[in-house]
Amino acid sequence: MILPPHTPPQGHTKPLRPVVSSLLINKDEVLILQRSRAVGSFQGYWSCVSGYLEKGEDPKETAYREIWEETRKEASSIECTQAAGPFYSEVPEVIFESYWFLFRSKDQKITLDWEHDSYLWVSPKNIKDYKTVPWLQSMIDVFVSKDNVKGDPPPTGSATLQQG
Repeated sequence: MILPPHTPPQGHTKPLRPVVSSLLINKDEVLILQRSRAVGSFQGYWSCVSGYLEKGEDPKETAYREIWEETRKEASSIECTQAAGPFYSEVPEVIFESYWFLFRSKDQKITLDWEHDSYLWVSPKNIKDYKTVPWLQSMIDVFVSKDNVKGDPPPTGSATLQQG
């Protein structure tokens, strides 16, 4: 498993852009969301809940806010069990300062917003079968091993595509 660096590049001049990425787990399945054409990057890729930190916002607060905005899951229906980061990833215009979170979800009920076209609950073992954003596999590797989530395949028919 290769993780992004824990420190920004030395001597960088690009602005830092703080972001959060939150992985939701229910039973032994992780939530993946297919990004819509309306988002700025990785359209059509499968991802987790993610978003930018607003000025003065705590990363964990941002994670809860983004989960609500993108899935309509109430804070009472999820529990943050792990956190990692910050990690630093450089792209041409900025350096992303990423905070990762793992949330246990009490159920699989999701209401999508405009950022995603569909969602799936899938076994972590099967994530390689999907076209995902670059950091998703690393997040799953970090959190699934730390949280002792089983990697067993879901029962037949349980990973059905949900349209928003």
